[in-house]
Amino acid sequence: MHLVIALLAGALIGISLGALGGGGSILAVPVLVFGLGQTAQQATTGSLVVVGTGALIGLVAAHRQGTVLLARGLGFAGVAVLGAAVGAKASVHVPDQVLLGAFSVLMIVVATLMAVRQVRGGASYDGRPDALEPVIHLHPFACQCPRALKLVVTATAVGLLTGFLGVGGGFLVVPALALVLGLPLRQAAGTSLAVIAVTSAVALGVRAGVGAHPDWGLVLPLAAAAAAGSVLGSRIAARTDTRRLGQAFTALVAVIAVGTAATVLS
Repeated sequence: MHLVIALLAGALIGISLGALGGGGSILAVPVLVFGLGQTAQQATTGSLVVVGTGALIGLVAAHRQGTVLLARGLGFAGVAVLGAAVGAKASVHVPDQVLLGAFSVLMIVVATLMAVRQVRGGASYDGRPDALEPVIHLHPFACQCPRALKLVVTATAVGLLTGFLGVGGGFLVVPALALVLGLPLRQAAGTSLAVIAVTSAVALGVRAGVGAHPDWGLVLPLAAAAAAGSVLGSRIAARTDTRRLGQAFTALVAVIAVGTAATVLS
């Protein structure tokens, strides 16, 4: 039964990653805790495997479709990895109930932000004319310092969340790439997969180094299904208006958030 749950949930997580450029770990952690009986520490570590694998496979498919700006993604990830390492080390010193409580708060925030974005019609954003201009140029030196500061703050926050709660951070990466770097949403969603893959790998490595290990027998089937689902999700994103999918996902996150919070409080 656990294997069936892992495969079905993994497929849904992968579709979310491929189609929306994030959100998979918001589902992975509750599935691992409530569906597969893992501790919060195991679940947030296993989530990194699931989401990192799904993001990497989805990245290949998105790159073939021309929606990935790899240099932008790797630059953002390069800033985020320090936060990921710090967050991963801090997570092992936090009790499971506190970790799960923080995760439920994060889910509520994510659902709210996604709902607000949909109400405002964020999916119609087409990017800025300066999207391909570097934030910092060395020869000759030039700095768009307000954008650079926003980028550093946002990337560091993404890294901390990735390391501490085992989330991919796509719900922050996509808006950051769209608003701070000025990328169109379709390119922001594709590029975010590169960020998620890198930061998840760094956070997982740090967690392994401090003794936090997932249940590989459950995590690997979940990750395999997520990888397959991410390919399907990227194809959906290329052919479909993803606003309706985003609305359904927002509702699902809100329901799981309330359930998680109720469990922690009880």
